Amino acid sequence: MARHVYQATLRWSDMDAYRHVNNVQYLRYLEEARVDMMFTLGQREGAKTLAEGVVIARHEIDYRHPLVWRPEPIRVETWVMSIRAAQFQLAYEILDDDHVYARATSVLVPYALDDQRPRRLNQDERRYLEGFLEA
Repeated sequence: MARHVYQATLRWSDMDAYRHVNNVQYLRYLEEARVDMMFTLGQREGAKTLAEGVVIARHEIDYRHPLVWRPEPIRVETWVMSIRAAQFQLAYEILDDDHVYARATSVLVPYALDDQRPRRLNQDERRYLEGFLEA
């Protein structure tokens, strides 16, 4: 099992009136990591159809430690928790060497954009996702 590691850059504008990163920005960091894992790396590794349509069915985030702006990026580690016929679940940690700032999960559904309906994972997608599967 391997975790996908993405380096997210914090923006000054990510902070809110309480001078820490606003909770909604965490979703952006998760999105950036997910796009890098599924679309960028997935296309290179033979799972090109993941970029053709996947929708989010659910997000869940536990905020663990306040995150404040700094010039150094944070890591977003992403892995697969489960794979079913027509959905899969990703897990994430937003962290650095000192803190875990958030833990999150997302349920994703492959989606046929032309038909406007969910679809099943194909063999290439399943094989790619299995490379990130963690028990």
